[in-house]
Formats: sequence, C-alpha cells, structure tokens
Amino acid sequence: MSKRDHIPFSFLFQHPAHFLALGFGSGLLPGMPGTWGTLPAIPIALALHALHNDALYLIVTALLIVVGTWAAHITGQRLGEPDHSGIVIDEIAAFVLMLFFVDFSWPQIVLAFVLFRLFDILKPPPIRYFDARMKNGVGVMLDDLLAIVYALLAMFALLWVWRHVG
Repeated sequence: MSKRDHIPFSFLFQHPAHFLALGFGSGLLPGMPGTWGTLPAIPIALALHALHNDALYLIVTALLIVVGTWAAHITGQRLGEPDHSGIVIDEIAAFVLMLFFVDFSWPQIVLAFVLFRLFDILKPPPIRYFDARMKNGVGVMLDDLLAIVYALLAMFALLWVWRHVG
C-alpha cells in the first residue's frame, strides 16, 4: 500500500493501534490527512489546559507520544507502509505538545497550527534526514516532534517582532 492508497474504514477498528494511529478516523479523510489529522490535537490540548495542571498535561502528552509511537509502528507494518499518510497520531501528539508552549488564544492556536503544518510539510534539515532513514514508529513520531521545534522558534520570533516592532 502506498502513501496515497485509500484505507478502508473497516481497517480503523481491526486493532486499537489502528484507531489511535489513524487519529480516531481523521487520518482517513481525503485530501490532506496530515492537516485533518492535526485538528483532533486542539480539543485534546484545550481539555488538558482546562485542568490547570501542567504536570498532568505533560504526562498525558508523553503517554500520547509513547503509545502513539507504538500505534504508528503497528499500523505502518499492517499497511505495509511505515509512514502512510493516514497515520496521523504523530501530528496529534506533536501538536498537543506544541500547544503546551503557546498562549491558549485562538490567534496563537491558528498561528501554531499553520507553522507546524508548514514545517511538517517542508521537513527542513535534519527532519528530512530522519524521515528518510527511520522507517518505524520512532521515525514517524520523531519528524513531527522536530517540526514543532522549528514551528515554536518561528512562532516566538514572529510574536517577538509583532510585540517589539509592530
């Protein structure tokens, strides 16, 4: 199966790893699965933020990353494509982590979303290196975690310029 091959809806429920890796079904949406797949991170992050407990937020995020890595690995093996475009748990986990570092205002959430998707798509070095060489759950998760580093740096730079120059 290639990155563009359609995944049957029934596949989603054949294993708990599939349900998680395919972003609760969001990775099955046509066109831009990575973009659609990032969206479930927003209500997850908002719910975690509403608890007002940073430690719990980070523990849940770490569990999402670890369990998501396992789910991506299992699902990638079953699909015969380690980083199938329908596997979006990496986008979800990374974006939940990114939202921990931004203000919970809609302008910042939208800016974070756009920057994360931009760097996830462009894959600047060393993201492209790891994406090309690590064909397993760790590689799937790692490239998105690296993308948030770029996205956060860009976001903080843009916000600094906005506050000090604009």
